[in-house]
Amino acid sequence: MSEESPDLVIDNLKNIQAKILVSQEKHFQTMGKNQSVELIAVSKRQSENRINAALAAGVRVFGENRVQEAQNRWVHRRAVHPDLTLHLIGPLQTNKVSDAVALFDVIQVVDRVKLAKALANEMASQSRQIEYYIQVNTGEELQKSGIAPKEADKFISYCRDDLKLNVTGLMCIPPLSEEPSMHFALLQTIANRNEIVKLSMGMSDDFEEAIAFGASAVRVGSAIFGTREP
Repeated sequence: MSEESPDLVIDNLKNIQAKILVSQEKHFQTMGKNQSVELIAVSKRQSENRINAALAAGVRVFGENRVQEAQNRWVHRRAVHPDLTLHLIGPLQTNKVSDAVALFDVIQVVDRVKLAKALANEMASQSRQIEYYIQVNTGEELQKSGIAPKEADKFISYCRDDLKLNVTGLMCIPPLSEEPSMHFALLQTIANRNEIVKLSMGMSDDFEEAIAFGASAVRVGSAIFGTREP
């Protein structure tokens, strides 16, 4: 994608938004439910030109993988765009918790007791209420973050009841080698069992399928912005 072609970002956005609307309508017809799906534009390792093009097109919800990169990109932009909503969608180390709570509106990657405790302490310290999603490792992949499905109910209860975290959603990243629908269905089952209504699932290649399984937010990067910078 040419850095001098912001129209490509705008065209891609229109295409993705249209597909989301079609998927929502299809879901409404086949499942008997109506839902609103939030598009999270994944801006990690994207150029300033591409980000500015998305902002100019009206995008205000972005997802980032790394705290420091997000600080460099968004702190100064918040003065210009106070309606921004920032999601942390990449692994969070406990030594970055203070910065993450200060910057992000939603942290989607709560996946272990140590991190949950650190977030609860920081939330109290900063007197800042944000939303938290529990990341579930639906494929139980050793190299991937997330709580194991069999431990999810207990962990959700601990975060909500003991630590008083504002747990509003669940998130998953299905294994690349497996059909994503089974993982979306599993996350939906865990959410229903725990009366959680927000589901962050589905990316550039499978967001339409995720919507059919109740996704309330889809995380789309390359299909909007093109190939990431090295």
